[in-house]
Amino acid sequence: MPPLLEVRELRTEFRTGAGIVRAVDGISYTVEAGETVAIVGESGSGKSVEALSILRLIPDPPGRIIGGEVLFAGRDLRKLSEEDMRKIRGRDIGMVFQEPMTSLNPVLTIGRQITETLEQHQGADRATADKRAVELLEMVGIADPRRRLRQYPHQLSGGMRQRVMVAVALACNPKLIIADEPTTALDVTIQAQILELMKSLTERMGVAQIIITHNLGVVARYAARVNVMYAGRIVEAGSAEAIYHEPRHPYTVALLKSVPRLDQPRRARLDPVEGSPPDLTKLDGGCAFRPRCRFAVEACGRSMPALETVGSGHLAACFRSAEVAAARDSARESAA
Repeated sequence: MPPLLEVRELRTEFRTGAGIVRAVDGISYTVEAGETVAIVGESGSGKSVEALSILRLIPDPPGRIIGGEVLFAGRDLRKLSEEDMRKIRGRDIGMVFQEPMTSLNPVLTIGRQITETLEQHQGADRATADKRAVELLEMVGIADPRRRLRQYPHQLSGGMRQRVMVAVALACNPKLIIADEPTTALDVTIQAQILELMKSLTERMGVAQIIITHNLGVVARYAARVNVMYAGRIVEAGSAEAIYHEPRHPYTVALLKSVPRLDQPRRARLDPVEGSPPDLTKLDGGCAFRPRCRFAVEACGRSMPALETVGSGHLAACFRSAEVAAARDSARESAA
């Protein structure tokens, strides 16, 4: 049975005054029905652009999708008309955007923003849509839903607005939800509530999910598989267990080391990723991570390493993945 979503060699670029930015540079991955897949990386790695490219929401100009295929339930979304894409957005693929205060319409009530989706995609009349809106708000844990339907986004807290975004995304029982940094600007307690809510709802409804995040803690608990992105490319991919316990790319190792650990002494220093993300207008033919990589050798500047198998279902794009594994194991032995 084919996967629900299959992304093949997707490429998206932006034309800027400084040059061409290859924001998504030939990435490929799949999402099975009911599965949760995470896209992880620093700001500027191409995570959000990749998600918007799936839904064909890249503004042109300055951006454009220049290559690849996005197969959803057997249909190539890149070949559909704009009218057909509007039917898929919201109905078959829901989106939880990064910042709900800017994603929700400030001049429409919460109720109208939910019922509009139901009327547009399911042909529901106003009474049916209102009833469903109340059910959705109850489902996402908002108390007194009938009163909340009459309120505007600015009258809700950040956590409640994000719950509304989840309700809108789930309104039409989609097959896939894309959550782009769904817990940005929320405190850690509310973050946990939102993530647990999304996990329970998607499992109950059998909905597949793509979680886009820079937070590796989110990955550990909520994703079955992980794609690590850097400079528009996937540099490592595998199960969450493999990514956490057997990372094979220096960037993944660096991301894991930069996360605070509760099992370490309180005086232990964080080990941040050194340097800054690259200027995507000035990339050469070598590995984009090499200026920040302590494993870099001359070969890393000559060509871009391919994403190759390093274990069962585990891929890494690094010429020195074996050395990365050896250094990781040595560090563990020393710590023990």
